[in-house]
Order: sequence, then C-alpha cells, then structure tokens
Amino acid sequence: MKNLLRVTLGILTAIGGFVDMGDLVASAVVGSRFGFGLVWVLLLGVVGICVYAEMAGRVVAVTGRPTFELVRQRLGPRVALGNLAASLLVTGLTLAAELAGVALAVELLSSVSYLLWVPAVAFAVWVVIWRVRFETMERVFGLLGLALVVFLVAFFRLDPQWADIGHQITHPTVPSGEGHPTYFYYAIALFASAMTPYEVFFFSSGGAEERWTKRQLGLSRLNVMIGFPLGGLLALGITACAALVFQGQAIDVDHLSQVALPAGLALGKVGLALALLGIFAATFGAALETALSCGYTVGQYFGWSWGKSAAPQRASRFHAVVLTALFAAAALVLTAVDPVKVTEYSLIFAAVALPLTYLPILVVAGDRDFMGEHVNGRLANVLGTFFLGVILLAALAAIPLLFATKAGL
Repeated sequence: MKNLLRVTLGILTAIGGFVDMGDLVASAVVGSRFGFGLVWVLLLGVVGICVYAEMAGRVVAVTGRPTFELVRQRLGPRVALGNLAASLLVTGLTLAAELAGVALAVELLSSVSYLLWVPAVAFAVWVVIWRVRFETMERVFGLLGLALVVFLVAFFRLDPQWADIGHQITHPTVPSGEGHPTYFYYAIALFASAMTPYEVFFFSSGGAEERWTKRQLGLSRLNVMIGFPLGGLLALGITACAALVFQGQAIDVDHLSQVALPAGLALGKVGLALALLGIFAATFGAALETALSCGYTVGQYFGWSWGKSAAPQRASRFHAVVLTALFAAAALVLTAVDPVKVTEYSLIFAAVALPLTYLPILVVAGDRDFMGEHVNGRLANVLGTFFLGVILLAALAAIPLLFATKAGL
C-alpha cells in the first residue's frame, strides 16, 4: 500500500506531460479533425516515454544523479548550455500556458476573466512549491487529476461505433479536406507532447528528491509502468470524446470550454464538474512540474544546491530561478497572448530539442562502467535506439512542417 501511494510521482508526471493545457486542447483538436487516425502516434509516444523514463529512473536510483547532470557530463558544458537554453525556452512557454490553463478553468467556474486570475494562480503555485512537502504535492494533484477519467466514462456513454473506430485506428488515413503535411504536423506535436523533455527532468529530479536508491528500482519502474500509460489513456479519452462529438461538424476546437463539453453532453452537470476538476488539477500539477523543472535544469547544470526539499537558505539560487520563471510566465500570459498557441509552438520547439535530452540517457544507461549490473539489457538498447531514431526524424521535420502548414491551419 505504501508503494502504491508513492506511485503518484509517476501519475503527476504523466498527467502533467500528457494532459497539460496544450494537450487538453491539442487532443481535442486532433480528435475533431482526424478522428482516431492519430491514435498510433499516442501509443508510440507512451511506449517511448516509458522506455526513457525507466532508464532515467534507473540511472538516478543507481547513481543518485538526475538527467541534466548527465546531459552536461556526456555532451560537455558548451553543448549542454545550448540544451539548457532550449529546455528553458520550451519549459518556460509551457509554464505560461499552464498558468493560463488553471486561470481558464477558474474562469469557467466564476465567469471572471482568466487574466484577472493569473497573478493569483502564479502566487498559489509558488505557495505550494514553497510550503507543501514534495510527497504531499505529488499525491494531491496527481490523484485529483484522475478526475479526468470522466472522459473515458463519457466515451462509453456517447454510443461509440466500435467497428468504425477499430477501422480508423488500424487503417489511419488523412481525412478529406486535410493535407498530409498537416497530418504529420499534428503527429509530431502529439509525439513531442508525450516525450517533452521536462517530463524526464521532473521525473528523475523527483526521484532524487525522494532519495531513490537501488532498493527503489522496483518503485521507479512501478511509477513508469502505471503513471505514463495512465496519462496516455486519459489523453486518449479526450481525443475519443472529441472525435465522437466534433468530427465532421466543421467546429474549430480552440478553447478549454470545448474540451469539457463532451463530458457535459454525456454525463450532465456532474460530468462537466468532474471534467473541470480534472482540468484544474492537471494544469495546476503541470504548472508545478514546469516551474520546478526550470529550477532543476539550471541548478543541475551549474552544480548548485537544488531541490524543493532543500532549505531556501541552502538552495537560494534554485528557488530564485523558480520564482523568476513564474514571474516571467505570468507576465507573458498577461499580454493576452493565446495560451493554446503558446503551448502548441512549445511542443514543436520541444521536438527539436528532444535528441539532446534523450541521447545522454541512452548512453549512460548503456554504460556498464557507470551502471554496473543495472546496465541496459538488449531489449532496452534496441527500443532506446529505435525511439532515438524516431526522435531524430521528428526533430528534423518539426520546423519545416511548422512553416509549411502555418502551424497546422
């Protein structure tokens, strides 16, 4: 029972990775425009993040060293500095979108403009980071995010046509009115959302915060094998509901209220309330992840004392980076920039940065001198190499497709 409670690190990471602000809307957009034709990408992303999160968790349990320390060691300080800059840009943009997502969820409940809520949301995130224990934080927001299971219940209530759904999944095609470049643009965005670098930064750093050792290797794998597939399943539920409600209706899904609509149509006010609760918890949890990840990456690169559990006097620079990131993200949102577009762009930029994040993990986890008896087995190396190839293809195609499709229009 104790280990089952501790698995919420994986749940929080997965919900923040798969079902954050951008993915809430992106999943609905993909469902409304492509139906079930991109489910294969989501499945590919779930397996990929499980492969690399398992490696990252195993490395931190064996060595006590989180991901970004390894990035600097294996790539060198100059290349790692470029990776740090790219990671901060992507994570900072995502943090801005998460703050806006929480504020939008509160707006739907209060009818008060989300822009007025942004400063309060940023302050609340800071208070949780500053005052709430790491284990309590991950359990509360990870488990509250499970309210998103309402989308899976709603899917069954919306009378799905199983034969048609099965055909779309097993025979994916580009719908009429959509081009192949747009199809692959959203495919890369979905894949990047599953493999976003801050997920492994947060997961491995969280393992270091919880002081994982070799004895916790089983716990690390349990976090991975339950948390990340669960996050993927929740994202699939949102996509499926959007496909049943919006596909073929010529409706552009571009607001958080439309994401929650299928749950309300299928389950009434209770379904809508649960959807909004899940959206609030998921975006708030993602805001915590991304804010902390900004501090983790900078602190690990420069060799500072870092960590949420570290006393502010001992890790003042780490806490200063987190506070600065929150301030900058809130300021960006207050310019009234579209938070959905911000996150969609961040996913494409994340795709470009993926190779620099995952290559060092694969190299270190496969180094017997470094890992000893816990080195990668043949299956882990084969899967890691395969997904690294997919990551490289996505990184090369992301920017050209961004311009070719005018960001998926």
